[in-house]
Amino acid sequence: MIKKNKFGTSPVFFTAISTILGAIMFLRFGFAVGSVGFLGAVLIILIGHMVTIPTAMALAEIATNQKVEGGGEYFIISRSFGINIGSAIGIALYFSQAISVAFYIIAFGEAFEAIKPWVETEWGYIIYDNRLFSVPALLLLIWLMVKKGANLGVKALYMVVTLLGISLILFFCGTTGYSETFDPSTLFKNVSPEKGFFYVFAIIFPAFTGMTAGVGLSGDLKDPKRSIPLGTLTATIVGMIIYFFIAYKLASSASSADLIENQLIMAEIAIWGPIIPIGLAAATISSALGSFMVAPRTLQAIGGDKVFPNKFLNFWVAKGTKNSNEPRNATIVTSIIALLFVLMGDVNAVAEIITMFFMVTYGSLCLISFFQHFAADPSYRPSFKSKWYLSFLGAIMCVYLMFKINTPYALTAVFLMVLLYVYISSQSDNHKGMANIFQGVIQQLSRRLQVFLQKSEKASAEEDWRPSVVCLAYDSFERFDTLELMKWISHSYGFGMYVHLEHAYLSSTTKISADEKLERLIHYVAINKSNVFVETLVSPSTTSAIAFIIQLPGISGQPNNMVLFEFKKGETAWLSDVLDNYNLIKTAGHDVCILASSDKGFGFRKEIHIWIKKEDYENANLMILLSYIILGHADWKHGQIKIFAAFREENIAKEQENLIQLCSSGRLPISPNNINVIPLEENKSKNHLINKYSEDADLTLIGFHEGHVKSEEHKVFEGYENIGNILFVNTLKPKFIK
Repeated sequence: MIKKNKFGTSPVFFTAISTILGAIMFLRFGFAVGSVGFLGAVLIILIGHMVTIPTAMALAEIATNQKVEGGGEYFIISRSFGINIGSAIGIALYFSQAISVAFYIIAFGEAFEAIKPWVETEWGYIIYDNRLFSVPALLLLIWLMVKKGANLGVKALYMVVTLLGISLILFFCGTTGYSETFDPSTLFKNVSPEKGFFYVFAIIFPAFTGMTAGVGLSGDLKDPKRSIPLGTLTATIVGMIIYFFIAYKLASSASSADLIENQLIMAEIAIWGPIIPIGLAAATISSALGSFMVAPRTLQAIGGDKVFPNKFLNFWVAKGTKNSNEPRNATIVTSIIALLFVLMGDVNAVAEIITMFFMVTYGSLCLISFFQHFAADPSYRPSFKSKWYLSFLGAIMCVYLMFKINTPYALTAVFLMVLLYVYISSQSDNHKGMANIFQGVIQQLSRRLQVFLQKSEKASAEEDWRPSVVCLAYDSFERFDTLELMKWISHSYGFGMYVHLEHAYLSSTTKISADEKLERLIHYVAINKSNVFVETLVSPSTTSAIAFIIQLPGISGQPNNMVLFEFKKGETAWLSDVLDNYNLIKTAGHDVCILASSDKGFGFRKEIHIWIKKEDYENANLMILLSYIILGHADWKHGQIKIFAAFREENIAKEQENLIQLCSSGRLPISPNNINVIPLEENKSKNHLINKYSEDADLTLIGFHEGHVKSEEHKVFEGYENIGNILFVNTLKPKFIK
């Protein structure tokens, strides 16, 4: 049986603070102060904490919202971003943690620089390579972690932090000849480093990353929701304050040349010099212990999520010891990676690699917090809340600093993240990704935009008109012409809502049926790359259904202004139902369009014919505007609009000039050659002319008038058997073409 978690807040704080005040502080911070001056060092601390403080707050916020289990940062990222993205970031995080072990062990080897002269004098042996110390130290650490696990690490932390505190006290109490003649005004002197400010920053930044070191113990904590925020934030703030004092002490105690050349300059300043190598050794070992406790648990959690393609590999790395669930197998993998990087032996190169991977991780944590502030998810109720602008600042700073430090490294890190994500996604059945967070963000943004639009001053509906169409359809799965038409109208200029009607009384059975059909419609809209919003409606009567849709708010935040129906030529049952409710439709004040579908469909999508009749001249502008909007879709890429009008022969010249002027003043893509005014013959009806001239049209627009519907009913829409799809249009108010 696995024991209960037993650690409190202190291991989180001590793991973090011992990593923050670790190898970088002893070995490279003097170099930083000497290279960029006191002001530059202060700027490095401030910029670094512009990343770490927002990250610490984001981490504390997320940790107080959910139970943070084994894996720490990885658990938080994967459960917020989804397994696919989270595991890609988690693998990078794991490597940065494993490489950190090597980094601290390499630094541990450099602590023995102080004894090299003594060894040479007393023993006559010259030590050329610090790996003589670092490799055995790593092997001993591996043996201890495999045998003893986290319990040994936590016990060692207390001793290490004590030594660390003593070394800092003796350092601050020390004095030098330089400090006695130090001129404080030189603190504010601007210093330009030889290799650039961000090169120095990249070397120093890993020191500040220790603030999340304790989070990896989350699976071993009694109360992660309390221990992680308290331990992490306290360590971050305390560490930042101490670094300010160290920067001042270094700048006031040694020259820039000494700070740059002597990496153990703190030993020259301390009241008892040997305490600095001792403190360095203790700090590096504690940092290595901290990373060694965290990295295997991250790998164990990744294996537990079955991220790797091999089932046995997932099981093997996820397996823990019988009594305490210690990640022994994951520790072995971490040991191998650490040993490879220890053999590299270059602190600066390893520091830059670590910085890149940590920037990716911290940017992810800040993004999670930032998005959650806007998603307004009811399940997201952290007891500690960061500020959205701090999280946003942290994310932006991470991206900015990655590219400022080393652009090739940054591009490589991002490229590796993308490769990992693509590979993991191809192997995984989990495709949720960031959908949960983004869905909430989009919903909240949509709500705020709609409220804003509703409150904003209404523009003139006639002068700034654009279609906002609601469509009620009955035969949705027999003919797709209506969805196609809605797709074209909603592509760029307009907005469309498609409502499929289920003729039935509402019950659990009909609701399930409607939901299934909605899923089919959503799938069709997705594969058809349509911007139409689809919905289903269960209603026992056409009247109630029409009454419902004409009162629907527009999806754009502005009211709907057009209603669309469809019927198949030769079938008048549904058309009759619609026309019986025509007075009800007109009460909403919407323009009315009725699509008459034929077996020809929309043909080759090359020609749109508009027929303008004198008795419904007010429909002309709406038909022209709709045709222009439809033509804007790629399906009609090579299409053209042709206008036809039938007038008495004596009025032809004047009417043709009026139509040409109308199109040219409206900057519509209609050539004067495509404006055709046809003499009206006394013995032939207009239907005959339309059938004759538009037989090969792919879409024909014909106006109709409310009075004709009342007197002739569905006969208004009949008599056009020779032509393809027809869109009958009736405008409530004339539209202006500007």
